[in-house]
Amino acid sequence: MIDIIPFKAVRPPRDKAGLVGSRPFYNYKKHILNAKLEGNPYTFLHVINPEFKKGDKTKPNTVERFQKVRNKYEEFINEGILKKENKDKLYIYRQITPTNTFIGLIAGVSVQNYINGEIKIHEHTLTEREKTFCKYIEVCRFNAEPVLLTYKDNAIIDSLFEKYIQTRSEYEFSTTDCIKHDLWLVESEEDIRLFQQAFKEIPFVYIADGHHRSASSVLYAKDNPANPLAQYFLAFFIAESNLKIVEFNRTVNDLNGLSEEDFLNALKPFFKIIPHGNNAFSPNEQHNFSMYLNGSWYQLITRLEYIDETSLTGTLDTQILSDTIFEKILNIQDLKKDKRVSFIEGTQGLEKLKLMVDTNKAKVAFALYPVSIEQLKNIADTQSIMPPKSTWIEPKLRSGLTIFEF
Repeated sequence: MIDIIPFKAVRPPRDKAGLVGSRPFYNYKKHILNAKLEGNPYTFLHVINPEFKKGDKTKPNTVERFQKVRNKYEEFINEGILKKENKDKLYIYRQITPTNTFIGLIAGVSVQNYINGEIKIHEHTLTEREKTFCKYIEVCRFNAEPVLLTYKDNAIIDSLFEKYIQTRSEYEFSTTDCIKHDLWLVESEEDIRLFQQAFKEIPFVYIADGHHRSASSVLYAKDNPANPLAQYFLAFFIAESNLKIVEFNRTVNDLNGLSEEDFLNALKPFFKIIPHGNNAFSPNEQHNFSMYLNGSWYQLITRLEYIDETSLTGTLDTQILSDTIFEKILNIQDLKKDKRVSFIEGTQGLEKLKLMVDTNKAKVAFALYPVSIEQLKNIADTQSIMPPKSTWIEPKLRSGLTIFEF
């Protein structure tokens, strides 16, 4: 039973929504980030990156830095760039990209659902990072970017979405990444009740993106038991069929001292190797990998004995790649710490992998077949954990459009 609540969002007025909403600052290349901060006084990037062009710099992840975030946030409110609703509402948010349409519900979700295991995870979180995020919430006292949660498709929720998208949206704007954004306000008490009742009938949801934000919200709730809003955190709910899971590809800087010929020979016990020459090969099914090495593409088909059917993680291509090529051949034992490995989201295509190798930024590149939603759910259901960077999940949400204040 998933417990959701409406809330009084702090959000930009209609005329500034497209200027305020931003991706997380780490998603921008430095020169693009600086250009956005220089050219747009309304972007929420000024709040989450408050020391732009200031001499009194603070260290990242410190109380001093977080206080500056809070100060800039209050400045945005005082200037009318952000305003708080006078009534609790739910929010329907839609993204239309060149290839997909995503629609879901923004609401507060109970930390008790996380504690009870009704919000399921597929990644481990780092304790220190949880504490840092918790301290951020303590100082800033808001959530600005929703945790992405996915649920089994629900006809009642779909019908409510359909009702609202027939009306004019509160926000309608496009961004430079070719995405159209719409936001509808759900303020009807009856519709809010229908949404809440529908989610009460859903036994489980799954974290698609935002494991650390969820875990830190639980810490904050435990530290603030007398604050009723602290018992919830900001979430975006999207149906499983509407979620897009993209592969996370890998590049490696060296061949662990092997020549290219010796490296190819070392692969043969684990894979059937099919050369593709100059023709880029993209994996078309599980347990097939694409490899780019020294100007040539190869198809790697995993031999059956290296697919561990007794383990859910053992059937994941990210795990197979780690267990065979990375650990046994390249001596990469810890993906989180080994700096020879880079992770490239699949949205950048095979061209990015080729460019990395051709410009000597990597020695070899691997493209994977994406994890399925069923694999993700099975991993979470059995309390198993995926290897690092197993999934790149869309939609990627904007910060600053519906801020949840504690």
